Amino acid sequence: MSALSRESYRHGDLHQTLLSAALEMAREGGPDAVVLREATRRAGVSPNAAYRHFADRRAMLLAVSAAAQGMAADSMEKAIAAVPESGDPKVDAREELRAVGLGYLAFAREQPGLFRAAFSVPDDLSNARSEDKAGAQGRSPYGVLGDVLDRLVEVGALPQERRADAELLAWSSVHGLGMLVIDGPLRRLPSEMVANASERLVDMVARGL
Repeated sequence: MSALSRESYRHGDLHQTLLSAALEMAREGGPDAVVLREATRRAGVSPNAAYRHFADRRAMLLAVSAAAQGMAADSMEKAIAAVPESGDPKVDAREELRAVGLGYLAFAREQPGLFRAAFSVPDDLSNARSEDKAGAQGRSPYGVLGDVLDRLVEVGALPQERRADAELLAWSSVHGLGMLVIDGPLRRLPSEMVANASERLVDMVARGL
């Protein structure tokens, strides 16, 4: 058993230790690589010990997906924080929307296994803003996007009548490019072409809304 595991168990945090092991598996191979028995092996405990924390593999996958979404949210928040203020609220809000998309795509490219785990595990929008999917700033990816869209309305950069379901339009467009880049026919494109496509796509989404 590793020193990390012993330290975790001393504080009664086997759940987090197992989740960390599962996240590492997802990082290596996406959601298909997450195996409950392997998580217990990496944690240095018997398989039966896992069932006190995760009822089955699906329960572990949902926990991995939620944690990975929190990491995606952190990437988006980092991109937003890097946007310089222009002094024009409309310009700033649009740039924040672009940053949300670019941060999301950066996470897809930098952590493809976790990106797949975050958004390929079956779930629904009823939990999209839940705390377990939140990053360090307390917002989930869906929450980050929704808040930026709300700000666009507040500053007059997005008409109120076009606000409904805008998350779905923006998210679908950007997610599609992310999947094409990591799993589809765009996966062999040079990095500069992917970066250019990313910039142009988020511009198109911002204009289209």
